[in-house]
Amino acid sequence: MGVRRDPYNVMQPRRCEGVTVRNPLPLATHFVRQPFLAQTGPVKPFLLLATRAEDAAADDEYQAYLRYCGLKPEELVRIRLESGPLPPFELSDYSGVIVGGSPYTSSDPVEEKSAAQIRVETELSSLLDRIVAEDFPFLGACYGVGTLGVHQGAVIDRRFGEAVGATRITLTTDGESDPMLRGVPRTFDAFVGHKEACSQLPEHAVLLASSEACPVHMFRIKNNLYATQFHPELDADGLITRINIYKNAGYFPPHTADELIETARRSSVTEPMRVLRNFTERYAR
Repeated sequence: MGVRRDPYNVMQPRRCEGVTVRNPLPLATHFVRQPFLAQTGPVKPFLLLATRAEDAAADDEYQAYLRYCGLKPEELVRIRLESGPLPPFELSDYSGVIVGGSPYTSSDPVEEKSAAQIRVETELSSLLDRIVAEDFPFLGACYGVGTLGVHQGAVIDRRFGEAVGATRITLTTDGESDPMLRGVPRTFDAFVGHKEACSQLPEHAVLLASSEACPVHMFRIKNNLYATQFHPELDADGLITRINIYKNAGYFPPHTADELIETARRSSVTEPMRVLRNFTERYAR
């Protein structure tokens, strides 16, 4: 077959002045309307909404999503919400929306939140109004529990936070039959590290996975809206990068960083990434 052309003229980020070797990926505020002229993957790209202010963490996260979603850079548009307001866009321009992890903690008192966090939470809540109404493909990783969960009336608090490292996840009966967990064994290890978690789901949510220390590790709303507490994009190298970057962010005592790094290197975490590939394969259009 010949080259496919995208009739939707979706928004893609472009390189611009100020992009350096240290920060080679575009910021959220620089966009240009242009068609995909040679598309071999999804006709429409996926959208990654990121909130990590540190370039090294943000760029490593983006590369992890590319790798485990099985996407090329032109197939995954990234918007860094921490750097500026969410630009207007149409959901119909995308195959699906992914929200990455975040240093933001949804359950913190409003008076302790930065102006940027309050803005991001407001923008994501407004976007979720549209996403939920359309049952538009959505996957929130870690911060997804705090965003989709809060939006849908879940109780998000600090009762079930988990230390940085690998933990054993167990699928529920609903999880074993959910297409987003196709090929994932009933029990598997995943990397975690979160201060807050969901302690109570709304009645209309479907619980898909839990751990011994955290009762809600993955849930579904309607048919196409998913959130995970574990990180489906994290392998050992990715976790080590974040340990080094967030050593003084309150996730663990700084003096334990070397021990956590060694533990991460010994961990075998291979299954959570299937969630990302299942998401892109299921919803690419």
